[in-house]
Amino acid sequence: MTHSFDKDYPPITEFRRIGVIGAGQMGAGIAQVSAVAGYEVVLMDVSGEQLAAAKKRIGKLLERQISKDTISAEEMAAAMDRIGTAESLDGLNDCDLVIEAATENEELKRKIFADLLPHLKPAAVVASNTSSISITRLGAVTDRPGRFIGMHFMNPVPAMKLVEIIRGIATDEDTYKAVRDLSIRLGKTPVTAEDFPAFIVNRILLPMINEAVYTLYEGVGTVESIDTAMKLGANHPMGPLELADFIGLDTCLAVMQVLYDGLADSKYRPCPLLVKYVEAGWLGRKVKRGFYDYRGDTPVPTR
Repeated sequence: MTHSFDKDYPPITEFRRIGVIGAGQMGAGIAQVSAVAGYEVVLMDVSGEQLAAAKKRIGKLLERQISKDTISAEEMAAAMDRIGTAESLDGLNDCDLVIEAATENEELKRKIFADLLPHLKPAAVVASNTSSISITRLGAVTDRPGRFIGMHFMNPVPAMKLVEIIRGIATDEDTYKAVRDLSIRLGKTPVTAEDFPAFIVNRILLPMINEAVYTLYEGVGTVESIDTAMKLGANHPMGPLELADFIGLDTCLAVMQVLYDGLADSKYRPCPLLVKYVEAGWLGRKVKRGFYDYRGDTPVPTR
């Protein structure tokens, strides 16, 4: 482990080129909003197929924005030109900021950061889009904890206005300011969260989803009645079980596990039914089955 308590970092240069690691839904969304805001982007993924699919998806989303008159055809073409792709980390050697948007798995993220370090410019800032894992702990495995920060975008990135900015214990003030300013340039509203498990949104949202699963598990209501009750009774745009399917039940379980392990409070214990669904591989929309079955024309509750 490299500690650099006395290390003097070169001054942060203006962010011009942004690297994004992971071409899944989050990574592609971050690449899209960065390119539309005028930044050069390198979207990196070990899978060429994933990269091609991400660029195609970004193109479709931008076409939809043209039809709504939020951007012009010229702006779309320019944004698409600004997104380069890379299948290895050495494609990120000229980036001023690298945002990691890989799966919510601490071991995987730590490995990515260890592999990334030799490819970074000395002044580069590193951010993680983690939704729950300690920024202090992730930053400590790098050679630049002062230049490491949490930048948690919401899903879907192009539509959601919020970015949670999380400082680790070692994060420098100028790193925080540079990333906060960038968030505003991307058209987002930044909120600052302290580095405690799951930060703000997921600390409040995931226990609510977990409680909805308990409500189902204990037979208090059906999938449909729980979702309808929260939509009409609490004015939520989406019911909690529908939302869980949208987020991915594996991600919901991972965040609950982080809360339970990190805060050791029984109120964060993942519902056994949530565990069962994940064990069955019923992870929600992405596999067409979760609390609802998405294989037909309209979603049908699975319980």
